[in-house]
Amino acid sequence: MTKPNTQNDGLCLVLGASGYIGSHLVQRLMDEGIPVRASSRDIQVLESRDWINTELVAADALVPASLDRALAGVEIAYYLVHSMNAGKHFGQLDVQAASNFARAAVKAGVRRIVYLGGLVPDDADSEHIISRRQTGEQLRSSHVPVIEVRAGIVVGAGSAAFEVMRDLVYHLPLMLTPRWVQAKSPPIALDNLLTYLVHLPHLDDVEGCVFEAGGPDTLTYADMMRILAEVGGRPAPWIIPLPVLTPKLSSYWLRLITAVPTNIARALIGGLKHDFVADDAELRRRVPQYLLGFREAVEAAFAAERSSSGVIARWTEGAFAVRNQRIDFAYYAKHLAQSVESRATAATVWSIVTAFGGDNGYYYMNSLWRLRELLNGLTIRSGRSKGRRHATELRIGDRIDSWKVLGIEPERRLSLSFGMQAPGAGMLEFELEPLSSGGTRLSMTAHWHPAGVWGLLYWYSLVPLHKRIFKGTVREICRRAEYMKSEVAADNR
Repeated sequence: MTKPNTQNDGLCLVLGASGYIGSHLVQRLMDEGIPVRASSRDIQVLESRDWINTELVAADALVPASLDRALAGVEIAYYLVHSMNAGKHFGQLDVQAASNFARAAVKAGVRRIVYLGGLVPDDADSEHIISRRQTGEQLRSSHVPVIEVRAGIVVGAGSAAFEVMRDLVYHLPLMLTPRWVQAKSPPIALDNLLTYLVHLPHLDDVEGCVFEAGGPDTLTYADMMRILAEVGGRPAPWIIPLPVLTPKLSSYWLRLITAVPTNIARALIGGLKHDFVADDAELRRRVPQYLLGFREAVEAAFAAERSSSGVIARWTEGAFAVRNQRIDFAYYAKHLAQSVESRATAATVWSIVTAFGGDNGYYYMNSLWRLRELLNGLTIRSGRSKGRRHATELRIGDRIDSWKVLGIEPERRLSLSFGMQAPGAGMLEFELEPLSSGGTRLSMTAHWHPAGVWGLLYWYSLVPLHKRIFKGTVREICRRAEYMKSEVAADNR
């Protein structure tokens, strides 16, 4: 495959750069030497990526005023956003977002819009599929030419459909499933899809075209899960379809079997009763490449995970290092955060945060923290891990009892990996945000990548207790910081 001719093309915008496809597309565009601007609602997610010389801009397609800066000077705009995580009525939000973006693109003088949608069967009636089609129609209602690519299941770590199947085959040897497991689809490898997205906007006579993208195999979901299990070194699961289990009914127990965000998983499953077909002859003619079969695509996805860097300084969705280099640990994490505002400066709050654990204790419900450490010591050969190298100073790699310091951003963030025995892996982060008043907002967040059903049950059973402990901990840290501030003020008088 030759590199695209980009001599006459300028800046590309990837709207939705924090998502699965968007994050990979930004990196591919960079590798191709194409100037790119990455945009997302949450710019902090983008800042955690290792994207050198890439402009980062916060923008939300549902907030029209935020789009002007993102689109300024852009020649080609990739539209990769959806609202499935919003839950009910997400389709209406998708249409509104597309309408806002289309108007903003006209105003900014964008030359082409590239939109990634989904395959649309003739009998489609699920909100997810219909909203993908309506989004494309809304984008085409403007005067900016649109290139739409409709893809089937994308095979790669982080793809929601792929992760639902991974969670199932790694942790449920016997599955009582709806009939949709016999529906067929042409899954496409992530690398093949990215090649299409990168090359299409640089071709002639593609404006206004709708292309369908799929891989060389057309498989049932049951076949895909069996192949995924084989590639992962697991026994093929027993899959027993039950006529009474409709996609709607099956969506209700997703919360207990997969870590994929529930609203997204439910939206996807709503459309799985259809057979999907990709008429991709024209796309393959325009952008010829070797298409990976499903087995090859799964092998490539697992190989990419295993070859990823083991060094990480903060939590990032799906990071292999946070998942303890385990392909059977969920890609998507569960999260719990508590925050409190303090009148103390970030420097003062930071001094309390970095003294966390060891002989200094955990500030709130210390006996429960110690009990958990004790139980952990009874389950591992090395016994209980206790203490820290220094009472107040920390550096990368230090141990705080069973925790390990992965990242330190002074007066901003402390990232600790979870080192206790449990069905999953995770990270604990303290984040400090300076306030205009001179004070500080302190947040304490747990990110948990569960190992199947037991990992999810472990997480949900502890959520009520963790909420109380986290809230009490950040309050106590802030109280101590304010006391320290008052003591310093008294000494200076």
